[in-house]
Amino acid sequence: MEKRPTYSVDIAGVHRELTLFEIKPGLKIAILNILGDVELVQACAKALAAKLKDRKCDVLITAEAKSIPLTYALAVEMKKPYVILRKSYKPYMGNALQFETLSITTGQPQTLYLDEKDVELMKGKNVVIVDDVISTGSTLQAMRQLCQKAGSTVSAEAAIFTEGERAKWADIVSLGHLPVFSD
Repeated sequence: MEKRPTYSVDIAGVHRELTLFEIKPGLKIAILNILGDVELVQACAKALAAKLKDRKCDVLITAEAKSIPLTYALAVEMKKPYVILRKSYKPYMGNALQFETLSITTGQPQTLYLDEKDVELMKGKNVVIVDDVISTGSTLQAMRQLCQKAGSTVSAEAAIFTEGERAKWADIVSLGHLPVFSD
């Protein structure tokens, strides 16, 4: 296996070496992959719950897939239900709401779907949007749009890290910030 450069982070009392990956020529990002990292997920959920304690929250929402464990752990900490926006439509989702976005990690358009059963759960509720890393904001924008379509109010947006232009993310409840790396 190729030895890749890393970027060191200390977040919520946990140290990790994040591998740097080139996402386009001359631009690298530090990849946070929390899937399977129980220690980091639990620590970040506790820290984010503490930062969100004074925010109105009836429901947590996230997009499939890497932020699911964080959202689940945060839901347990905050004793709130959570909703997952899916990246593919399944017939059992009924009259799902949808919104298309462009993912920085895939570079491709992707559509997020809100299951019809979850529309009812979110209607008239205060929602906290959760993500692992907020970078370009495209997924965040899609989640906001789906919350609006569902008739809910976004009371906060939370992430383990923001990335890139720090000032752009001043309103995000986060535990840290990642730089982007250019050659």
